[in-house]
Amino acid sequence: MGEVPVGAVVVLDDELIGEGYNQPIGGHDPTAHAEIVALRNAGQRMGNYRLPGVTLYVTLEPCTMCAGAMIHARVARLVYGAADPRTGAAGSVYDIVADKRHNHRIEVEGGLMGEESAEMLQAFFRARR
Repeated sequence: MGEVPVGAVVVLDDELIGEGYNQPIGGHDPTAHAEIVALRNAGQRMGNYRLPGVTLYVTLEPCTMCAGAMIHARVARLVYGAADPRTGAAGSVYDIVADKRHNHRIEVEGGLMGEESAEMLQAFFRARR
């Protein structure tokens, strides 16, 4: 599909309530990152823009846009695979999700299947060059 291979799921009480993958290129939508798509999907399913108690799992550490959306959605926990040393906003470059100036902070666990996630992303970019 030509999109950066990032996927995300939103889970509540061991139930999948939202899922998404990167689609900004195909959808002509700069906000269509995997996390945003998964949050939209979960919000529609739950009938609410607030998603307290959910865990969001994603292949790559979120950017500032996605981190901000997670704060507004009141995501309880973020689990990501590969760190993003250029634009990561969950501790690598920025720490938006834990900034005390926000009225909500997110518990973060990075590195889950991090090597596998990083290799998948690196292979994608190698193939594009």
